[in-house]
Amino acid sequence: MKDKSIKLLFFLLASSFFLGFNEVYIEDLKELNPPNPKKVPVKFEAHGTERIDNYYWMRDDSRKKSEVINHLKSENTYLENWFKAGLDKRDELFEEITARIPKKEDSVPIPMGSFEYYRRYEPEKEHAIYMRKKLKSKKEEIILDVNKLAQNSEFFQLANWSISPLENLMAFSEDTSGRRQYKVRIKDLISNKFLEDVISGTSGDLAWSSDGKYLFYVLRDSETLLPFKVYRHKLGEQQSEDVLVYEEKDLTFNVSVGNSRSMRFIEINISSTTSSETLFIESSKPEERPKVIFSREKDHLYSVEDDLDRLLVLTNWKAKNFRLMQTNLEESLDKSKWKEIIPHRDEVLLQSFLAYPKNIVLLEREKGLRHLRVMDRAGRLKNKVKFNDPAYSAYFAANPEYESNKLYFGYSSMRTPDSVYSYGLESGRRKLLKQAEVLGTFSPSVYKVERIDIKARDGTMVPASLVYKRDKFRKGKNPLFVYGYGSYGYSVDAGFSSTRISLLDRGFVFAIIHVRGGQELGREWYENGKMLKKLNTFYDFIDVTKGLKDLGYANPDRIYAGGGSAGGLLIGAVINMEPNLYHGVISNVPFVDVLTTMSDPSIPLTTGEYDEWGNPENEEEFKYILNYSPYDNIGHYKYPSILVTAGLFDSQVQYYEQAKYVAKLREYNQSTRPILMKVNLSAGHSGVSGRFASLEEVAMEYAFLLRIDKKTRKEVN
Repeated sequence: MKDKSIKLLFFLLASSFFLGFNEVYIEDLKELNPPNPKKVPVKFEAHGTERIDNYYWMRDDSRKKSEVINHLKSENTYLENWFKAGLDKRDELFEEITARIPKKEDSVPIPMGSFEYYRRYEPEKEHAIYMRKKLKSKKEEIILDVNKLAQNSEFFQLANWSISPLENLMAFSEDTSGRRQYKVRIKDLISNKFLEDVISGTSGDLAWSSDGKYLFYVLRDSETLLPFKVYRHKLGEQQSEDVLVYEEKDLTFNVSVGNSRSMRFIEINISSTTSSETLFIESSKPEERPKVIFSREKDHLYSVEDDLDRLLVLTNWKAKNFRLMQTNLEESLDKSKWKEIIPHRDEVLLQSFLAYPKNIVLLEREKGLRHLRVMDRAGRLKNKVKFNDPAYSAYFAANPEYESNKLYFGYSSMRTPDSVYSYGLESGRRKLLKQAEVLGTFSPSVYKVERIDIKARDGTMVPASLVYKRDKFRKGKNPLFVYGYGSYGYSVDAGFSSTRISLLDRGFVFAIIHVRGGQELGREWYENGKMLKKLNTFYDFIDVTKGLKDLGYANPDRIYAGGGSAGGLLIGAVINMEPNLYHGVISNVPFVDVLTTMSDPSIPLTTGEYDEWGNPENEEEFKYILNYSPYDNIGHYKYPSILVTAGLFDSQVQYYEQAKYVAKLREYNQSTRPILMKVNLSAGHSGVSGRFASLEEVAMEYAFLLRIDKKTRKEVN
């Protein structure tokens, strides 16, 4: 096999001198023998439309069928052979990326109760060690070493952890498959031993009673994985003895549980994309029935935080971009008695807030950028936290204590490493506690960040955030990588990535396109990119890409794109619409078989997403989804080079969507560019676990880009 590879490589290199690398590329040749899976036609009929799926057989809910597993392994083999047949910079890039990361690193200690808590990474360790020490003490205490928990697991993720009110117990949730079905365990921090209590099949959420004798959690449905039942667990008893506290019967809603910041209440939150409901249980009375704060209503979203003698409610009632109101436990069910504190503003999205005894801190978004405002209890402005970069990310850091005079917040920009600050709520003084260290020669000043608006086809101005290295920029000459998401109202902020430096230093311009479907420009920005307006998301991405090209941010032949999950849907849709615009794309765990998935309520999370994509039982919504669903719209096009990633145990987007998608793409593709798939056979939606192991996939993606980039090919030869 080795001799054949050497001969093939020699042949290809020799051929290039005669044909030129614009005609034949190492990665393009079919001698590499991509997988050629069988076709078994399966017919789907709805609303007078017939669809044939030749690759539906790849669905195996057991994830054990040898035929399916062997096919997925063959995809991994093909990817490896592709890299080995030509330029392979994976090892070089991995060493380069990891060399920027300190081998030993502590997070910022955050006060909580009589301790301060932090996380430590040790050299050569993949997972964190959780620490604490008494306030004003230097004596450290290891409370949980995740490396020891993970030592016998191919995959391990610590999802959540919580310290009991008496500070003697630590509950945590762990996942050993990537399926996000979490097991809850409890550690005695005094004896340093684990309790016998084990709770399986949970969402990972945790909430304590005030006496530390009860733990509340949410159970997932074993088939759909929807979190739908809240249970109360008494320490020392079996899970079978746990008491059902709440059950959600509407499959379009998700359930979560947690403690309020004051620890006075256990909060049960029930939510869909369009409405929500909150229930409270007094932490000191854990056996009482939960009290509804306000009954759910269509198109009403709200969240609640207790604040001394009142409840603060963030609500979109008569306020598209949300406002802040107050009520109390006795009158909360009557909205007419709510009192407004922070009014609605058309141009500002009130995204979140934190309550303190003397202050309210608002996290807002204006013109696509986040701001922090400190208000007094009556809603009067005291201070505004200002940021200087033209594009950046600002967010609430860990703020577990209600009784505090400090706010902890995070900040980064596309050239500024992640930074954690403390902010005196009374003094207004900001203090940098820690900025992520980037080893090597990194200097923020050599990179330029820009924020520009580009007109989409319907006249809407769509923002984009860009970063590039100043001395590498040549108008109209650089490779451009554009990234997008655009679903669920999730905003992609212009934060820092140390891995991205490897692209910037090689001349790439990196851009985030803030397409509709996100919430960067307010709630309307989200609503104009969902359901029957979803095409706006794809048009925005295409139009801004073309606009960036026209403005000279890219060589037209060196444009690349990427997105993950619903962002992978975006990538799948745009390469069907504009297959010649991008030279290559990276699609991470993409949601590409939208119509089939949304038509099957047995598939995890389907029913909870009808308000995002539509319910195919409705003919109008069926036909609209059919119009853009990437899998259904694959055509006989000259597709760009494509790299798809998948996780066998993915709970969010099932692996078979990606497997089917890649097989059908190869069947229809009219170009000779590679279509590759990397399948993580022991991981889920977030990829492999571990601090450095996860970076191997990043190195692979960057190596793919460098391999297919025309300039790189010319330099190699």
